[in-house]
Amino acid sequence: MRRHPAPLALTAALLLPLALSSCAFGAYFPPTTPLERQISGVYEGVGIGPTGRVPYRLTLGLVERDGRASGSLVNLESRKVYTGSGPFRRLADGTELTLTLYENGTHRANLSLIRHDTDGTVTLDGHLRTVLLGREALGYTLQLRPIPPAQP
Repeated sequence: MRRHPAPLALTAALLLPLALSSCAFGAYFPPTTPLERQISGVYEGVGIGPTGRVPYRLTLGLVERDGRASGSLVNLESRKVYTGSGPFRRLADGTELTLTLYENGTHRANLSLIRHDTDGTVTLDGHLRTVLLGREALGYTLQLRPIPPAQP
């Protein structure tokens, strides 16, 4: 005589694919507000400071509901990557972002930027201040421009 699997085990086996597929629905939330679409993206430019001109790339994301910005800053010369987050606020002529940046879990820099949109030209202007022994040490003036997304 053949035995059937227990009804509970059969029900669980049938519901498992449905339960696992629902995890993917929340995995990616595209920017939903006009401000998020306007600011989130990739920016490139240079920082000018005590060590000369340094090229940087900033990948930036904004969540307006939480009042938070997050991103990663890549030094294109040394290939070091810094990640961080911080608050943002709207200004009359743009948006101000402040990010605390970390490298491998260690606080390495503070980044403050103001996004301007004048005459159709978008720039992120600001300051990058490296942190050594818990104190801001070297300062760089940054100017970053948005990089258009790649076309398929």
